[in-house]
Amino acid sequence: MQQQNMQQQSMMQQPPNVITSKDQLYLTDMLSWNLLAMKKAHFFAGQVQNQELKNQLEQVGQMHHNHYQKILAHLQTQQQQQQQPSSVGSQLQ
Repeated sequence: MQQQNMQQQSMMQQPPNVITSKDQLYLTDMLSWNLLAMKKAHFFAGQVQNQELKNQLEQVGQMHHNHYQKILAHLQTQQQQQQQPSSVGSQLQ
C-alpha cells in the first residue's frame, strides 16, 4: 500500500518538453502504423460489395487518418516550442 502511494506521488504531472530518440522512434512507428491501417481500410473498402461494410471500413480509415493528423499536430507543436527560445535568444543578442 505504501509503495503504491509512493509511486503515485513520484509520477510526473506534465511530460518534459524534450523528445528523446527513443520517443521519436516510437512516434515514427505510430505514424507508420496509422498510415498503413488507413491505407488498408481504404483498399478493402474499395473491394467489398456490402455498403454497410464499406461504410464501416471507411470510418476505420478515417479514424486512423485522424490519429495520424493528431500525432503530426502534436509533433509540430513540440517543434515550434523548441524553436521559440532559440529565436528569442538570437533577437536579444
